[in-house]
Amino acid sequence: MENPIIRTNVLGIPVSLVNLVQAARQVSAWALDGSKAYSVFVRDVPSLMLALRQSELSDLHQTADLVVADGTPLVWVAQMKGHGNKIGRVPGADLVEEVCKLSLSSGQSHFFYGGKPGVAQRMADNLTRRYPGLRVAGISSPPMLDIGPDFDLLKACRDDIEEIRARNPDVIWVGISSPKQEYWIAKAVATLDRGVFIGVGAAFDFHSGAVKRAPAWMRNNGLEWLHRLMSDPRRLWRRYLVLAPMFVVKALGELLLAGKQRTG
Repeated sequence: MENPIIRTNVLGIPVSLVNLVQAARQVSAWALDGSKAYSVFVRDVPSLMLALRQSELSDLHQTADLVVADGTPLVWVAQMKGHGNKIGRVPGADLVEEVCKLSLSSGQSHFFYGGKPGVAQRMADNLTRRYPGLRVAGISSPPMLDIGPDFDLLKACRDDIEEIRARNPDVIWVGISSPKQEYWIAKAVATLDRGVFIGVGAAFDFHSGAVKRAPAWMRNNGLEWLHRLMSDPRRLWRRYLVLAPMFVVKALGELLLAGKQRTG
């Protein structure tokens, strides 16, 4: 992607106008470039709403190199703002696969950082079976950490950071849940010299086989959230039954205001 990445704002949070293929190609290009470290955030509705509530997290989105829309409602809002087919849904699990496929010809290496014990290893094993020749630079399942704006990366994760530095991967997949992974990525990008750091959260569970992903017909019709809610209601009910309706109300207000400004 030679042209600068264009963004739109969804409730004040920047979202890049890219589709899945474009996002994967951009990640691949950055990984091959290797001149600096890059940050990629994958946003759905609940994680975007969290960013609205935490000013430090919101600020990280302003400086992230790529912010892609995982949630279908984010795509709809961008399209209703006049961006049409310039944006498409970029689910974290699909982005993993697209980047892995591209890396087979370019030789990029991958580091898997996150998940419960054994999850990152199973994810890497499954992906290497699916894509023979995939280069895995390293695997780590870190302990549960209290990660926030004041998180000291080198104090808490020095061994992990030194391992990543030594193994020199091109792409680092981070799955320690949002917003922890965004804070972690921001600190890592500021500490390390190269690599594309991508927060993909639940993709670790999907690709490891720990959690079954929604069937294609649900994903293609914006219903993946419903499958996840039904699979784990105790943990996810607030995310989808409280934060999602709040997003709808705020998004409608933003669209109505934008419409009035255009006609006024």
